[in-house]
Order: sequence, then C-alpha cells, then structure tokens
Amino acid sequence: MASCVLVVEDESDVLALCEFNLKGAGFKVITASDGDEGLRKALSGGVDLVVLDVMLPGRDGFDVCRTIRADPAAGRMPIIMLTARAEEIDRVLGLE
Repeated sequence: MASCVLVVEDESDVLALCEFNLKGAGFKVITASDGDEGLRKALSGGVDLVVLDVMLPGRDGFDVCRTIRADPAAGRMPIIMLTARAEEIDRVLGLE
C-alpha cells in the first residue's frame, strides 16, 4: 500500500503541481486548502507525511504544525514546511 501524503496549500496551482508529482512518484495524495481542513485531515489518521504551506487562510501553517506536534497520536508524523518566506525568523519558527 502506498504511503499517504497530505498536501495543505491554498494556491491551487501549487497544490495541483505537488499532487501531480507526488502521485507520479507513487504516493496516495489527499489535499486541503486551509489550515483548519488540513489539521482535521492530519489528525484523522492514515496520513504518513504532511506537506504544509506556512501562509494559509485562517489557521496558519505554524499553528497547524504546533497542534499536530502536541497530539499524542500524530505528533511524530513528518512535516515538510512549504513557503516562499525566506527570513531567518521564519526558519526558526518552522524548526520549533
């Protein structure tokens, strides 16, 4: 069975590109277009990896990441932060 990747991204072009490439690499892909939806899907089980945009409508990616990390069942799930932000403080926040 293929690993399941959750892509949380609000820009439809970026979301489609990620989904296309991940499916092409053999992954099962589910998507979400805002932080609340992404968090629900991440915590619902069956997700092996999250690709998470930082700048999302509503709940931002940093908050989604912190909430996942605090969850006993999902807290060790790998998360890849996806962002156009390049400031040092953004990197520090992502690593926290």
